[in-house]
Amino acid sequence: MDLVSGYKGVVGLVFGNENSALSEDSYVERLLDRINNGVLAEDRRAAVAELQSVVAESRAAQLAFGAMGFPVLMGVLKEERDDVEMVRGALETLVSALTPIDHAKGPQNEVQAALMNTDLLSRESDNISLLLSLLPEEDFYIRYYTLQLLTALLTNSPNRLQEAILTIPRGITRLMDMLMDREVIRNEALLLLTYLTREAEEIQKIVVFEGAFEKIFSIIKEEGGSEGGVVVQDCLELLNNLLRTNTSNQILLRETIGFDPLISILRLRGSTYSFTQQKTINLLSALGTINLLMMGAPETEPGKDANRLTNKTVLVEKKVLDHLLMLAVESQWAPVAVRCAALRCIGDLIAGHPKNLDALASKFLGEEPQVEPALNSILRILLRTSSMQEFIAADYVFKSFCENNTDGQTMLASTLIPQPHSMTHAPLEEDVKMSFGSMLLRGLTLSENDGDLETCCRAASVLSHVLKDNIQCKERVLRIELEAPMPSLGAPEPLMHRMVKYLALASSMNNKEGKSSTTGNMYIQPIILKLLVIWLADFPSAVNCFLDSRPHLTYLLELVSNPSATVGIRGLAAVLLGECILYNKSSDGGKDAFTIVDAISQKVGLTSYFLKFDELQKSFLFSSAKPVQPRKPLTRSNAASMAEIEDADDNDPTNQKNEDHPILISIFDAQFVDFVKRLEADIRESIMDVYSHPKNKVAVVPAELEQKGGETDGEYIKRLKSFVEKQCSEIQDLLGRNANLAEDLAKTGGGSNSRPEQRASGGLERVQVETLRRDLQEASQRLEMLKAEKAKIESEASMYQNLAGKMESDLKSLSDAYNSLEQANYHLEKEVGALKSGGATAFPDVEAIKAEAREEAQKESEAELNDLLVCLGQEQSKVEKLSARLLELGEDVDKLLEGIGDDMGLRDEDGEEEED
Repeated sequence: MDLVSGYKGVVGLVFGNENSALSEDSYVERLLDRINNGVLAEDRRAAVAELQSVVAESRAAQLAFGAMGFPVLMGVLKEERDDVEMVRGALETLVSALTPIDHAKGPQNEVQAALMNTDLLSRESDNISLLLSLLPEEDFYIRYYTLQLLTALLTNSPNRLQEAILTIPRGITRLMDMLMDREVIRNEALLLLTYLTREAEEIQKIVVFEGAFEKIFSIIKEEGGSEGGVVVQDCLELLNNLLRTNTSNQILLRETIGFDPLISILRLRGSTYSFTQQKTINLLSALGTINLLMMGAPETEPGKDANRLTNKTVLVEKKVLDHLLMLAVESQWAPVAVRCAALRCIGDLIAGHPKNLDALASKFLGEEPQVEPALNSILRILLRTSSMQEFIAADYVFKSFCENNTDGQTMLASTLIPQPHSMTHAPLEEDVKMSFGSMLLRGLTLSENDGDLETCCRAASVLSHVLKDNIQCKERVLRIELEAPMPSLGAPEPLMHRMVKYLALASSMNNKEGKSSTTGNMYIQPIILKLLVIWLADFPSAVNCFLDSRPHLTYLLELVSNPSATVGIRGLAAVLLGECILYNKSSDGGKDAFTIVDAISQKVGLTSYFLKFDELQKSFLFSSAKPVQPRKPLTRSNAASMAEIEDADDNDPTNQKNEDHPILISIFDAQFVDFVKRLEADIRESIMDVYSHPKNKVAVVPAELEQKGGETDGEYIKRLKSFVEKQCSEIQDLLGRNANLAEDLAKTGGGSNSRPEQRASGGLERVQVETLRRDLQEASQRLEMLKAEKAKIESEASMYQNLAGKMESDLKSLSDAYNSLEQANYHLEKEVGALKSGGATAFPDVEAIKAEAREEAQKESEAELNDLLVCLGQEQSKVEKLSARLLELGEDVDKLLEGIGDDMGLRDEDGEEEED
């Protein structure tokens, strides 16, 4: 009982009361002894019941049982199958030993008895095999407790149980059979299979092979579909485990029972306004399954795109789009979480699929006479919803619709027709009669009067999707002019100018409130800036329109250097300013690329300007922008939180930081971030190109250097003098600008900290400064060369010094060795001299020594011969006695002794031959 004795110390240490722990140990040990060695069956059953009770209530008893009890109870399960009550009690005791006790909080160093017992039980695969063999038993409680026990093992030691089940013949088959058992058994088996299939691909394949799809949908139908209880949720979670990133299982589902049973779960039945929490979770789980089918398989798996597109095609053919639109748009009582999930599914369903894009574009919702396109309904939700999450989800639909869909963008842009001012301010209910474009333009201008730009920025986000990478749409929208708020006060203004106006208005609203950014406005400016960046990209006409109003450039320069603006706003403003250089084809001296670069250099400083790009790249928005990741699986533990998307705190500025607002994260997606990064490199190159090829203020035409006909010499000389003066002025200006550029690029703090008066110093001073800087650079280079030569010389000196030290050490070693040899030689010579001087000494008498040794050897041999004779005499007397005895018994002694001497002789001869 060494294990028990060592274990008692652990129990005493953990629980502090050693006497109590020891008593628990001894009590558990006595009960186990009664179970193992008891004679009466009733006594053994009573011991099992007592053991179960104490293990279920005491941590110390759990620990004691783990040290001693498993072999005893596993023996009961193995050898006493006929005693149903005994097997039941043993299983229930094992379940109690693996179940944590939470009613009392122990010390921090407390041993987790349930985890320890799980580990002990799962170490032997034979134990798991034995438990699985109990599943076919007829007794309900034996099957029930066995499933509970397997679930407890799986919860604490999933890998061991998965590996063991895979090695046991028909292990998973027995578990699958439990799905057709009574309701309680079925539910336990469902939970167990859900845990088993989360990450084990091999188990997933076997479960599907055993008919999991048919059984899952049969249970869902039996439970009432989305109206069912938590069992439907468990079925859908198991289904999602089987389909997640598993192409073969997705194909098998599609080609066997199809997607109809899945889509039918989304069909709303009965009272559509009744959405319990469980119904919400069930619908979210079914929408998660739809999403898994549209995501396909991992990127590394071949054929992933074909499978994904096929799944999308089949889903739309099975009318899933109608059910999604019902949940997302038409069901007014659906929870926000369901509406958002349905909208995201619609976006995924149409992304990169031309046929599905057309299907959505042709969908109409509502009943006569108020029928309208589905896209109009989704746009209305986007503009009106009070939920931030619903706006993001609806915006994702339009992003997916417009991505690589030139025809769709053109179709939407063709409806962008300004409405009369009276219609623009009509009641909101009237937008049912509007086209998509009219509703969008109304959203862009609706909230101008009351100062709330929320609706405007939402519409701007949709417009950015319509314009992205589509020059025709950009041209069409560029021609749109909006009526002034009061037509009598001014002419219509371009839509782009109105957007810049709202951008400045959002900034002034921030300043008015005295905050760096309010929660509502922190994403208004970035969304409008994103629209302008996309609009101006690769479109010189838009750049020209933007620069038509001189205050636009001034405001943009102020926004870039505004310390109260966020990093994202300053960075996007810098990108927009760079586009005005990169895509500027104007020859007008007031708004050409050279003028803008000069303005940046004078007002901001090129170093400070480029620093805005670096800050944007390092910001949270850019660093966190990643490709679309698989959504978190919906499980029992997180279902409640995911089903309740609350937007009540959206307007609380303390809940969101400036840079990690969910809307900003959705806007700065991976595609836009990559676009801005590419644009930044082009902008830097363009600015350098502008400086290397300055604007020619004077056209150098050789004909102008010749005297014109009828021109007097004085006039000709005066014209040449003027020409030279202008050339000199341009050269001086160029030198000053280049010096200014060199100074800005050399600074690390940027031009934003330097005063305009300092930057306005004369060009000659800047040239001199540049010359001094160049001389200093050359001197620094010479100094670096001298340092390198010095280091090289010091290295060589160190090497020679080390070499000299080594040679000195070797010489010392040779000297020591020579001295040692000298001393040895001296000693040898001394010994030789001593031998020579003692030559008269008599040598020992060898013959006498030999004679003495021979005499001693002879004495020893005589003694041995005497001993041998004594032994022979003793043997002779024994032979005589034996002969006399044989004669008495009537044996012929001579006949028996005949040939004995001969045999000895023969053996001696053989031995001699062998020796020869």
